[in-house]
Amino acid sequence: MIAIGSDHAGFELKREVMKHLEELGLQYKDYGTYSAESCDYPDFGEAVGRAVVSGECERGILICGTGIGIGMAANKIHGVRCATCSDCFSADMARRHNNANILAFGARVVGGGLALMLVDTFLGTEFEGGRHAIRVDKIMSLENKYK
Repeated sequence: MIAIGSDHAGFELKREVMKHLEELGLQYKDYGTYSAESCDYPDFGEAVGRAVVSGECERGILICGTGIGIGMAANKIHGVRCATCSDCFSADMARRHNNANILAFGARVVGGGLALMLVDTFLGTEFEGGRHAIRVDKIMSLENKYK
């Protein structure tokens, strides 16, 4: 199950991504927003982050104007490793080397075609583990140290 959320700026692109997930036969849960009315992106970053770290959803996708704010909000949730990406190489490396569990991007930064490529890359790439697991463990240790 994929958790997905956006603010008003990402609402239309979120709808495109959800349609794409349906076409791929992937299940998702929409954590809002449910309209293009102005709203606050931290609410949706939190909702998707909590869904992922609780195990309700395996991975998450977040969309706001730039992807930055909503990703920052998600990263405040203990256990979230959200990567804001606007290119497929970064989305691939976020999974492969950093074991990112949430992808964020900006509707005002990437178009629909690139957004779907980012989603496909992120969802289709597995964590390599090995030496990268040691580094991810160090990231998580920092999170525990400063919580």
